[in-house]
Amino acid sequence: MKLKKLLFLIFFLQACVIDMANAQSSQVINVGIMLPLHNINGDGRRMTEYYRGFLMAVEKLKSEGHSVNVHAWNVPEDADIRTTLLQDGANKCNIIFGPLYTKQVKDLGNFCRAYNIKMVIPFSINGNEVDENPMIYQVYQSPDQFNQATIEQITNHFANCHPVFIDCNDSTSNKGSFTMALRSVMQQKGVQYNITSLRSADDVFARSFSLSQPNIVILNTGRSPELTAALNKLDVLTANNQGVQIALFGYTEWLLYTQMNKERFAKYDTFIPSHFYYNPVSTSTQEFEQKYRWRFHQDLMTAQPRFALTGYDHAMYFLASNRQWVQTPLNFVKTPKGGYRNKAYMLIHYKTNGGIDAITY
Repeated sequence: MKLKKLLFLIFFLQACVIDMANAQSSQVINVGIMLPLHNINGDGRRMTEYYRGFLMAVEKLKSEGHSVNVHAWNVPEDADIRTTLLQDGANKCNIIFGPLYTKQVKDLGNFCRAYNIKMVIPFSINGNEVDENPMIYQVYQSPDQFNQATIEQITNHFANCHPVFIDCNDSTSNKGSFTMALRSVMQQKGVQYNITSLRSADDVFARSFSLSQPNIVILNTGRSPELTAALNKLDVLTANNQGVQIALFGYTEWLLYTQMNKERFAKYDTFIPSHFYYNPVSTSTQEFEQKYRWRFHQDLMTAQPRFALTGYDHAMYFLASNRQWVQTPLNFVKTPKGGYRNKAYMLIHYKTNGGIDAITY
């Protein structure tokens, strides 16, 4: 009798596992992609690469037992998206990724709200539809939002450091509003800081730095030539002042300059704020890029971030609640009356021992 009960229990558990697997596979996710998918200009080529990465994630999910149907529509800049929404299958979607252009957001948002469809806006737009429409997930963060997060990180993470601002004399820079806002917050908190210049003589430049506490250095430009000049000044400073401690806080654009500056980024304990991190030496990145070459017979575009990896991460997050990302972490926070806004934030830390940490908040 005990053996019969045991066998019955085993068969029962096996049946439950099979039923759960069948239930999972029967829950079909119908996905809509409404982006410019063409080869006419840069927008189309970038979004095509994003779509390819998305499809690679769908293939992986299907191999794991998920059931996903993808319907893609080419929605270029001059398209009336209302025409696209009339096409067969649009109102059957569970989730739609798009649009790329701000002028198409409201119509797609109204459609998704009417049919109870999740709407993911994957790239930069203007406007605040996300604050009014509960179906919207907005991945893009405005420069003001990103700057505010960066200011909080600097004032909290480097609270025990002496700030030094370097004026790079770059008339083309768009970083002035950020450094002015950062200085204003420091003044409100009673933090003493110094301002110096790339044009200052080496001895005058050195007097802005503390020898008794660590220094956090902030430039007022993200351009490569001025960064190189600042690093050269810091080389002279540290050679003449053996005890000085330096940490360098940069800009997302600096990730483009890593190859030529990696050693000095490490030397100066550099922190770069970002909402993504493309790591070409990681196993997951290399495997993805190899599969992409096999599948599409070409390499990924050289861009920051990589669009195919972005599409892959977005699909894994929204279609499978997968929090393991290759390049693009996501962290959505509910707005008071509308949808969800992405608050993911990273600090890429080039450590003095040569290692690199991608710290996600």
